[in-house]
Amino acid sequence: MEVEIRYFAAAREAAGIEGETVAVGDDSDVAALLTTLCRRHPDLVGPAASMRIAVDEDFADTDTPLHAGAVVALIPPVGGG
Repeated sequence: MEVEIRYFAAAREAAGIEGETVAVGDDSDVAALLTTLCRRHPDLVGPAASMRIAVDEDFADTDTPLHAGAVVALIPPVGGG
C-alpha cells in the first residue's frame, strides 16, 4: 500500500524534499514507516528521535497502524521564545 509523506521544517531539510509517496507493507505501523524513511534519507536518523508524527492530521504513536492513502506528517520540535 502507499502512504503520502509530508516533511516539515528540519525534517524537510534532512530529507531534502517536501513530500513523497512511499510504499509500505499492508501491516505497517508508524515505527516501520520511520525505519523505511530513515533508510531512504539517512539525515533523518537524528531528528526522527524527537519528531512528532501525525497520521491524517491526528498525532500518532509509533504503534499506530497505517492504511492505504494515509497522510503522514513528520513534525520536528519547534523552538522559540
